[in-house]
Amino acid sequence: MTKLQNRNDTKKIEMAKILHKIAALKFGLFKLTSGKVTPYYIDLRIVPSFPDAFRQICDFYGEAITNQIGLKNFDRITGIPIAGIPFASQIAYNLNKPFLYVRKGVRMHGRQRRVEGILVSGEHVLLIDDLVTTGLTLKKAAEAVTAEGGIVKEAVALLDREEGGKEKLAKNGIQLHSLLKISEIANTLFDIGAIDEENLKTILKQIKKQ
Repeated sequence: MTKLQNRNDTKKIEMAKILHKIAALKFGLFKLTSGKVTPYYIDLRIVPSFPDAFRQICDFYGEAITNQIGLKNFDRITGIPIAGIPFASQIAYNLNKPFLYVRKGVRMHGRQRRVEGILVSGEHVLLIDDLVTTGLTLKKAAEAVTAEGGIVKEAVALLDREEGGKEKLAKNGIQLHSLLKISEIANTLFDIGAIDEENLKTILKQIKKQ
């Protein structure tokens, strides 16, 4: 195992602990944006309310983007509504990249655009979201960017719920880079005693159902 792999594994454990510390992981019955019902929920919208956690997670994004994609391989960073936008804004600032964001719907006034910011036709755009379940939100955002002349080949999310999103995006020509997988978080939290075996099985069973 290389030093980079060792560092990445250490960072993943650190991120799992941070998410547990801020109580981002909750169990119960929750309805996701996709309409799916899930027995657990990871609320990443609360992360910016914890400045230290937000900074560490955005730095983790930045390292992954730099090492796995390369800063020369994209021109602009685009945030996905709504939870991905705070992360994308800070990451773009940290990496000195122009920032755009996708609106949930087309504005019925002004320029009537779905993508806000300066986008030049032919530029490569990196999509940033908080987590991925089905991949539908990222797919729609990519279509909006493409409709305005941007080129989308890659997307980055902090968390992959491992419910088919990565595969669906790949079919649409988009490579997903996930910093964490839910199975990694679940196993780490179980190993440190933060969740019990029943909760671990709840999460892993949700993955296997797909």
